Amino acid sequence: MLEKLLKWDRDTFVYLNGLGIEDYDVFWSTVTNISTWTPLFILFLILFFLKFPKKEALYKSLTVLGLVVFITLITHLTKISVARLRPNNVEEINTLIRILKSPTGYSFFSGHASSSFSITMLVFLFFRQKSNWVILLFIWPVLFAMSRIYVGVHYPLDIMVGALVGVLSGILFFRLYQRFIAPYLRSVHP
Repeated sequence: MLEKLLKWDRDTFVYLNGLGIEDYDVFWSTVTNISTWTPLFILFLILFFLKFPKKEALYKSLTVLGLVVFITLITHLTKISVARLRPNNVEEINTLIRILKSPTGYSFFSGHASSSFSITMLVFLFFRQKSNWVILLFIWPVLFAMSRIYVGVHYPLDIMVGALVGVLSGILFFRLYQRFIAPYLRSVHP
């Protein structure tokens, strides 16, 4: 069963990666860089301080920071435990695919997917009652994660599992915030 799943994953990756068009290489190479998204992170911080009282905004920001540390650690530990080579480093397929980036670390699961989906989920949960448009924030992790297939460094399962871990981690940190931090803030500001 696992062999069939991995074969599907590899074949699907080769197919999806092969859909790439040279005219879009610059776009997807830009999308895949974390620094491209720095203005979005700054916007998140600004929105926290615009939409919430200062102390609450600070604690929400610190919760996001804690989530980033958590998701980075869990992703790293999983990658070194599973030790799955990235497709750009697999000799059987690296001549069949378009490679725009060449990282040497492990593939499973995608840190781009886990971190972007976790941050977005947490920010979404914080803002969902403040704004109707907040669902649009999910455009970021979808593009960010898809870019990893386009540039040749992650299989679809890496992306799907990373996204799932990210969403669940975002929900976990929201619940931790609701359980341990929100009651403290309410008691300070009756």
